[in-house]
Amino acid sequence: MNNNKELEATKDRNLEGHGPGRGETVVVDTSSDLKDGQTKCEKCGSTEISLNVDTQKLRCHWCRHEQEPPKFEESKIDVSKLQGQIITSGASDAVFNENDAITLKCSSCAAEVIIDTSDSTQARCHWCRNTLSINNQVPNGAVPDKVLPFETKKDAARIEIENFVNKRKFFAHPQFKKEFTTENIMGVYLPYMVIDANVKANFGGEGEILLRTWTESKTVGTGDKRRTVTTRYYDADRYALTRDFDMTVEGLTIESNSDKLNHKSSTKTNNVINAIKPFDLEKSMQWDANFMTGYTAQKRDTNVEDLRDLVEVKITDIARHQILDTIKSYDRGVRWKSERLDVIGKQWKAAYFPIWLYSYQQPNKNIHYVAVNGQSLKTMGSVPVDHKKLLIFSLMVGIIAAILLGLFMEIEGGIAGFVIGAAGFYFLSYSRYRNKDARHTHENSTKASVRNIVPSDRVIKKLRRTTSSGLSGANSTSVKYRGG
Repeated sequence: MNNNKELEATKDRNLEGHGPGRGETVVVDTSSDLKDGQTKCEKCGSTEISLNVDTQKLRCHWCRHEQEPPKFEESKIDVSKLQGQIITSGASDAVFNENDAITLKCSSCAAEVIIDTSDSTQARCHWCRNTLSINNQVPNGAVPDKVLPFETKKDAARIEIENFVNKRKFFAHPQFKKEFTTENIMGVYLPYMVIDANVKANFGGEGEILLRTWTESKTVGTGDKRRTVTTRYYDADRYALTRDFDMTVEGLTIESNSDKLNHKSSTKTNNVINAIKPFDLEKSMQWDANFMTGYTAQKRDTNVEDLRDLVEVKITDIARHQILDTIKSYDRGVRWKSERLDVIGKQWKAAYFPIWLYSYQQPNKNIHYVAVNGQSLKTMGSVPVDHKKLLIFSLMVGIIAAILLGLFMEIEGGIAGFVIGAAGFYFLSYSRYRNKDARHTHENSTKASVRNIVPSDRVIKKLRRTTSSGLSGANSTSVKYRGG
């Protein structure tokens, strides 16, 4: 863990005040007190227990008694006073051991799927539907601290997936339309890290404020080539500006499986899975293997150090959007040239989130997913496109646009209409089917607050009669991490 001093692990998860000292790391034990890791029925003592989605309680398979699962006991630390680094036992570096819960490696798509061998020695991969063999076993990583149970049933998820796909059937690949069925959707728990952070930030750059705008017209050319040219001009002031501030971030989530972190994969539509967030972290339960009954789970294969840089990029995105209110007057844009974060304290927890997953693999091509949030039923997906059919219709739209514009703008208008009509229709239709840009907007959806803002604004240049409509390179609303 870098060069930080690592403190002895403790079972007291309610560290008072601000946690460890700055620059120190403490590992907090959040594991269950049950020695065998099993929750028993309070009434008959059976260990045959699973989640009742309707009541959100654990139900005994023998006597039907239902009992409340233990909620995850969140740390009482004030994030604004957090110093050093707190890592829960579930988020600590993966420990490889052998027990009933093993991970099987899919020979088709290389995904790693956790199964309980006390119940079964065979399963299906939830990513490509390939049958998994016990011979593909790989070591397990650490179990999570907490889990968000499924709140929705399979039938409800099937309806959402069917509605999503049915709206995209027209240009869908014919083989996909022939083979599509929601009978094989699976409930999957995906691994995430949940991060709280206390940071100091310093942003520096330039911004412009519009003073006035007007147009001027003049005649150019001679004879039959005379024409009127209208130009818009702007007066503006350019400022050098800085923003020093403190910020807290709570409940920032990031995938902790390396394969699903790859949102730009050329063979898997991973980005649509990220787009079904957020999840309601307030409903977290203490980890219990009984929540896994009837579902599969993806293995965590990344540690804190693997995710540290990515987390800080996401925190920078959040900081950039948190201070938008302080730069409202810069109506021509703000270009941040430097963005520095000083992470005073950080807390890591490991969790499993529930999703319903439909997968379809094109022969020798991409694996397409349609994912449904297991809490809210929020749905996003990717449907394989019949490119030939889409191209034909795009050309038809282009021809119609060429005819219509050609009536008013002659040949130049016809050519422009064809290009814009055909390309625009193809791009918009393909985007709606593939959803490559679908993502969770972590920059404005994550709980965060700023305080102690120290602004500095100083005029450095007066722009007069400029023809530029805004500040070049303005980036105050952009994000560095497009994964979500």
